Amino acid sequence: MIGGSDKRPAGESESKWETRWHPLREEWIIVAAHRQDRPWIGTTVTSGASGPPSVYEPDCYLCPGNRRVGGAINPEYTNTFVFDNDHPCVGDDAPDPHAEHALYKVLPARGYSRVVCYSPRHDQTLATMSHKQIDVLLATWQAQFRELSALSHISQVLIFENRGAAVGVSNPHPHCQIYATNFVFRRAAQERAVCRKYFEANGRSLLSAVMQLESEAGTRVIWENEHAVVFVPWFARYAYEAYVVPRNSHADITGLSDTERAGLAKALRQLVVRYDNLWRMPFPYVMTLQQAPVDGSDSTGYHFYIEFQPPMRKPHLLKHLAGPEIGGGNFVSDTWPEEKAAELRGVDGRVHYTEEGSSDG
Repeated sequence: MIGGSDKRPAGESESKWETRWHPLREEWIIVAAHRQDRPWIGTTVTSGASGPPSVYEPDCYLCPGNRRVGGAINPEYTNTFVFDNDHPCVGDDAPDPHAEHALYKVLPARGYSRVVCYSPRHDQTLATMSHKQIDVLLATWQAQFRELSALSHISQVLIFENRGAAVGVSNPHPHCQIYATNFVFRRAAQERAVCRKYFEANGRSLLSAVMQLESEAGTRVIWENEHAVVFVPWFARYAYEAYVVPRNSHADITGLSDTERAGLAKALRQLVVRYDNLWRMPFPYVMTLQQAPVDGSDSTGYHFYIEFQPPMRKPHLLKHLAGPEIGGGNFVSDTWPEEKAAELRGVDGRVHYTEEGSSDG
């Protein structure tokens, strides 16, 4: 079963408590929304912003013209800027390792680690970029994926953004990272197998089925246009988790036409603006482009989408991973997905709160 009823048992409007199946991960999610307002005397977090950021910071190693930690000087770039990470986790010159035992398999950490600066402006985040600027970024991602996936020793191209101090970001200049690796990440391998199995049994992609159910239910849809749908999935693990899904099925971002890409840019902007507008603060998240691996294996039925996993469950309060998640391997969600979708749907997705009074470019 992919979806489920949104109806709650009689007399349990204040006790939202059930277990939902996550079809892409093939695991159970415990939804225990009645725990959201439990007493909390632990650590809280702030937005991390001490004031409005400057357009240019002389000590930022990502700003145009500045020296990076590896010694290279950034060009005076005026749009997106891509460079090889000065402290990569994988590299083309990684040494050959020595295996201690046949049981302990080992590979050289070969691949490519790149940084993509969204804008030369230190203060311009994904949420304050226009949809046309985001479209340019999407085109950059397409170009990077094409280049890196064409290399014979690359098995996956993982594009992601970590935003905010709450997820460990050390430099606030808006940027994402690309890991092109000689192995397939576990999440992608699992989703590929699940999606292929579903396609063989049903003749359509699993995510197309999920998207149709979400559109029909409507209760978790945040925004949609003719090219993409934005929704909090029925099986969300994090409180404000959301998917941005192209309506047409493509294995990766390179399959998008220019028109589809422009539509996806508008949908993506709607979500990130709503995130920031929700609590009028820079909203932390991990954004991942979920794309099929490029190792030559069968990826039939894989449907590219962009996934957001924000760690906040309340203003200044993180979702902490503990016994069930780390020890047990299954998530406990402290919120009801339908209510979180309603919150996001209820805020403005057109104008960022820092630019109120201006128009959407």
